[in-house]
Amino acid sequence: MKKAIILLAEGFEEIEALTCVDVLRRGNIDCRICSISGKEDVKGAHGVVVKAEILLQNINEDEYEAIILPGGMPGAVNLRDNEKVIEIVKKFDRENKIIAAICAAPIVLKKAGIIYNRKVTSYPGFEEELQAYNYSEEIVVQERNLITSRGPATAPYFALKVLENLSGTEGVENLRKDMLLDLVKN
Repeated sequence: MKKAIILLAEGFEEIEALTCVDVLRRGNIDCRICSISGKEDVKGAHGVVVKAEILLQNINEDEYEAIILPGGMPGAVNLRDNEKVIEIVKKFDRENKIIAAICAAPIVLKKAGIIYNRKVTSYPGFEEELQAYNYSEEIVVQERNLITSRGPATAPYFALKVLENLSGTEGVENLRKDMLLDLVKN
């Protein structure tokens, strides 16, 4: 079974984080919730507290095929300012593993220095910070091993793109139908 890890920092965007965990687990991916703060309980941007399954200092990043960075404020800033997170993102990029960042979290990719000459997107308002790169307003953007997305409303599509990269398109189409996403018009 393939494994993914989602990094939660204080102030993470709950919809983005929990949608990814839910979709990946529905798709038979072992998705672990990881706290970067050293505490099991992590409080989201809207006061929802999530209990992490693992702490950042205890992970073996070699076990995972994908890393997911939810946005939210100040969650994305807390991810960006954590040196261990930056080290792991750089390592995943060197190893061509999936790195997925949504909403404000592409600022982590910028700090890691891995988005130069790559197409990315983000939450509206972060364009200027990421403008020097190949910025797009598509809802989900993938270039090589990087997947980025806009924000809370795009979380299911973002999560499905991560799942597609880990398990292929057939399972994703079935899950999309099971989740009734076919009822939603783009």
